[in-house]
Amino acid sequence: MDTVIHAIVLALYLLAMLLIGVYFYKKSKNQSDYFLGGRNLNVWVTSMSAQASDMSGWLLMGLPGTAFLLTKNNSLAEAFWTAAGLSVGTYLNWLILAKRLRKYSQKADDSITIPTFLENRFKDKKHLIRIISAVFIIIFFMVYTAAQFSAGAKLFNTVFGLDYNVALLLGAFIIVSYTFLGGFLAVCWTDLVQGILMFLAIITLPIIALVKMGGAAKTFDLAAAISNIPGGFGAKEWMGIGSMSILAILSTAAWGLGYFGQPHILVRFMGIKRPKDIKPARRIAMGWVIISLSAAVLLGVIGKAYMYTVLPADQFAALEGEKIFIYMIQHLLKGPFAAILAGLLLTAILAAIMSSADSQLLVTASAVSEDICKNIFKNKFSEKAYSQISRAAVLIISAIAIFLASDPNSSVFDLVSYAWAGFGAAFGPAILLSLYWKRMNWQGTLAGIISGGISVIVWKNFIKPYINLYEILPAFIISAAAIIIVSLLTQKPDSEIEKTFDEFAAMED
Repeated sequence: MDTVIHAIVLALYLLAMLLIGVYFYKKSKNQSDYFLGGRNLNVWVTSMSAQASDMSGWLLMGLPGTAFLLTKNNSLAEAFWTAAGLSVGTYLNWLILAKRLRKYSQKADDSITIPTFLENRFKDKKHLIRIISAVFIIIFFMVYTAAQFSAGAKLFNTVFGLDYNVALLLGAFIIVSYTFLGGFLAVCWTDLVQGILMFLAIITLPIIALVKMGGAAKTFDLAAAISNIPGGFGAKEWMGIGSMSILAILSTAAWGLGYFGQPHILVRFMGIKRPKDIKPARRIAMGWVIISLSAAVLLGVIGKAYMYTVLPADQFAALEGEKIFIYMIQHLLKGPFAAILAGLLLTAILAAIMSSADSQLLVTASAVSEDICKNIFKNKFSEKAYSQISRAAVLIISAIAIFLASDPNSSVFDLVSYAWAGFGAAFGPAILLSLYWKRMNWQGTLAGIISGGISVIVWKNFIKPYINLYEILPAFIISAAAIIIVSLLTQKPDSEIEKTFDEFAAMED
């Protein structure tokens, strides 16, 4: 009976998401509408959609799963520093990049994608920046989207017992449908709903467990006892003080650097209605991020203690950490009324997955139509025709992503980590310096994008086995250095580019 109720709640939710896509289909009349919503997003939609598209199923599964391991391999400390790094990275992204990108992207010939902005910013008449950026986006996001499709399929498979491939097609169909129909507005408004659902889920479940366990003190004492820590969790366990090296802490916290180069997050900044709306949006986003990440880490610890009390020792030892959210729902919420709440909480996992997959799919489609097709066909088609090309790209890319996700044993976390580092290093330094450094030129930009992307690949595959440092940190530094060195060694930007920069710098809200 509970499973039937879960299915009904999930079906109603998916229908609501599809209806949002249908509603915004008529409102997307051109490329700017389809990819940026006509730069008309309000504060709440911008902030919640930026964070929901960022976190994905990782918030409800990956981070709690790491904390679930407690002191094994410093996993609790790793979860803590990952959350800390992401919180700081989110704040800095909103503080030093968001408003400037919103203003400059409109100043630079009303750019509507990241590759287009970089090309217009530096007047790259050879279109090398735009094309190479688009290729990076297509490759990384195709794999990124496949990872989200796979995560959704595993959710359906675990909860409802559906065949993996049937579950894969079901989840992909819903995501593709509203992305295909409504574009940016549909994605952002569904992300608003999904962000709220994720937030409520991640704080509700641990509170219910704490109440059932008799309070926080008993729960954390039991978690410490499971790890054979008589004195309870202290700085060593939470933060790895004395047990983790400085290099390991920096490597873990370096996740925060990735924010500066994530196209699916940056376009939210470009789409907000007014630059002055960035500040209140930042406050909303930071409240969401800090509370959600903290709750996710605590969920892993609380979940470990709770499951210890309800399962035999052999079953407890066989638990998969990344499924702790699902396990807790299945054991905490039983009965007709509780099953409705359980259905909503399980839907939050799908919401987290969908909020990232739709954004990644849309950015990839924009790279195909806006950054590649317009270069090939030299604007020979109408805006309506390019919108149709964008929608066709959504279908084609989705089909490839479904194929890539067809292996039920594919690793979601590894793919996401790799893509996050690739985007952060390839685009992060280029975007940051383009907004603050007048002397930067197109040659330096191109050098930074290429060196950042290649450094991630080289470090991940050839150096990391010997130096266990997350590849985004060295690659980010190499990319920034390449931009500065190449820009200084080549001709400075022409007077028109410098004039535009000066006008941008003098702009007021």
